[in-house]
Amino acid sequence: MPRFSANLGFLWSELSLPDAILAAHKAGFDAVECHWPYAYPPESVLAALKETGLPMLALNTPRGDVSRGDFGLCAIPARQDEAKRGMIDAISYASQIGAKAVHVMAGKALPDQACHRHFIDMVAWAADQAEPHGIEIWIEAINPIDVPGYFLHQTRQAIDILTSIPAKNIGLMFDCYHLGRMNGNILHELECSLPWIRHIQIAAVPDRGEPDQGHIDYQPIYRWLDEKDYTGFIGAEYHPRQAMKDGLGWLSAARSDMLLG
Repeated sequence: MPRFSANLGFLWSELSLPDAILAAHKAGFDAVECHWPYAYPPESVLAALKETGLPMLALNTPRGDVSRGDFGLCAIPARQDEAKRGMIDAISYASQIGAKAVHVMAGKALPDQACHRHFIDMVAWAADQAEPHGIEIWIEAINPIDVPGYFLHQTRQAIDILTSIPAKNIGLMFDCYHLGRMNGNILHELECSLPWIRHIQIAAVPDRGEPDQGHIDYQPIYRWLDEKDYTGFIGAEYHPRQAMKDGLGWLSAARSDMLLG
């Protein structure tokens, strides 16, 4: 049966990160993940993880200068030094809290060969830095409707990058919402991507709310993943349409459906 992770970048966002971890545990999630935890001392996050027993799956590299519209830096050659400092900070923070992986954010960059080559080099460099800590490096395709200009915007593009890097501690964060926003065939892309997938994320399409509404029926996807013996987690990365406690019915429904199936 698939295990579910709460993405605390979106869920319980009104709480501090340590308190959000406690809330996710109380709600019955099997793990947690986050976006940018750097405002919180690692010790406070680690204490909450130890108290609940929840694993922290991943965190993101820094966005850069948000006031300038930055959404990651790692595919931008002119920002290489800043991006490397951010990677080191992310790997250090992940190591201190026992996180499994760091998501390397490509950022908004030109879709040309120079940026492609640069991003490959940066992911490879990050993998080398993370390997001694037992940390994986993940990349994710983000749809260009929500984030215009984001360099890494197709799953096949991400796989092409991963296959060009010999490191073993790299993989794909497969976001069903981003693919769905581009009208992609979720099950077909999952089948093609499965050898590279380390984590899966879900949300309703198109409003990115709870994953029990919208254009994607996730129940067949949960069953397919179970049949394929997928051992990773499914990350709930959605914007709650209402109070968190009132929108968690999808979680129990997903588990009940799996038990009945």
